[in-house]
Amino acid sequence: MTQVEFGLFDWIDRGTAPIGQLYQERLRLLQAADTAGFFCYHLAEHHATPLGMAPSPALFLAAAAQVTQRIRLGPLVYLLPLYNPLRLIEEVCMLDQLSGGRLELGVGRGVTPYELRYFGVDPDATRAMFNEALAVLVAGLTHSRLTFEGAHYRYDNVPMELQPAQQPYPPLWYPTHNPESVQYAARQGFNFVGLGPAAAVREHVDAYRATWERHRHEPGRLNGHVAAPKLDVLRQVVVAETGDEALTIARAAHRDFYRSITKLWHDHDDHSVDGLFAWETAMQQETMIAGSPARVREQIVRLVENSGCDYVICSFAWGSLPYEQALRSLRLFAREVMPAFSGGAVPAA
Repeated sequence: MTQVEFGLFDWIDRGTAPIGQLYQERLRLLQAADTAGFFCYHLAEHHATPLGMAPSPALFLAAAAQVTQRIRLGPLVYLLPLYNPLRLIEEVCMLDQLSGGRLELGVGRGVTPYELRYFGVDPDATRAMFNEALAVLVAGLTHSRLTFEGAHYRYDNVPMELQPAQQPYPPLWYPTHNPESVQYAARQGFNFVGLGPAAAVREHVDAYRATWERHRHEPGRLNGHVAAPKLDVLRQVVVAETGDEALTIARAAHRDFYRSITKLWHDHDDHSVDGLFAWETAMQQETMIAGSPARVREQIVRLVENSGCDYVICSFAWGSLPYEQALRSLRLFAREVMPAFSGGAVPAA
C-alpha cells in the first residue's frame, strides 16, 4: 500500500469565540500544522450560515500564506457560480504568487441550494454555469489574452496581466459523493475528495481509478498539474489522552457543529440532511474519529484500508471545540499517529 499523507480541512464555523479571536486562533493552529508536516490546509466556502465564517476563502488564505512556510493552501471549494470568472482568475494568480506557488485549487458548484438562492442563483442552473466558469478560469490562466463566448459568460480579448506561480495552473480538486460527478472528476483529472462512510468512498475510489486509466492520455484533458491524483477522504478528528475524554469532548462540540451545519436547512423547514450529520451517524460510520492516539491510529488504518484512499484530510477545529483542545488534538495526531503511515505501508490494525 502506498504512503498515506495527511491534510487539514476547515469550515471556520462560528463556535463560541469572537470572530476576530477565531481567525487569530485558526492562524496559530495552521502554523502548528505547518510545523508538523501536514500537506495542505483546505478551507470551505459557505455563506449566510454560522458554518462558514470565511465566506471569502481568499482573504483568509492570503493571511495564512504570510504566517506559514511549507503547508499548501487552498479553497475546498471556490463556488464557481458565485464568482465573476475574470475576477477569480486574478484572485487565483494573486494567491498562488503570495503563497510562493502553494495554492491547491478546489472548485465546485455548491452543495446547499439555499446559499445559492440568496445570491439569486438557480441551483438547477449551476452545472452549466460551473462548466463555463471553469473553462474561462483555465483559459485565463493559460493564455495572455482571454476570449470566451458562452451562455453565461463572455469576454473579448481581455489582457491577462497576472499569471500563477505554478504552471500551467495550480492543481485542481473536486469533492463529491455523487457517482456521476466521480466519473467527471476522473475524466477531467481532478484530485478527488470522497465524502461519507468508507465503504461508499471505496466504490467511488475504484470507479475513479478505472475511469482515470481509461481517459488519462486523452488530449485537451484538464490535468491541472496533477501527474497522479490524490484520492482523499475527509474526517473530523478528536485525539485526547484517553478514549473516554476524547468522546466526551467530541460529543459536546458536536452539538454546536450540528446546529451550524443544519441551520440553513432548518430555517427552510428542511430536515432532509439531519441524519447525515447526526452524532449517531458519525459514530456508526466513523465519519468522526475520536479516541486515544492508539485508538485513532487503528481507526485511520481501517479507514485507509476500507476506502482505498492515500490522503486523509482531518478537521481538528469545529463546533465549540476550544482552540487549546484543537491544538492538543492536532499535536497528538502529528506526534503519535502520522509517523506510523510515513514508511510506505500502513501498519497493521
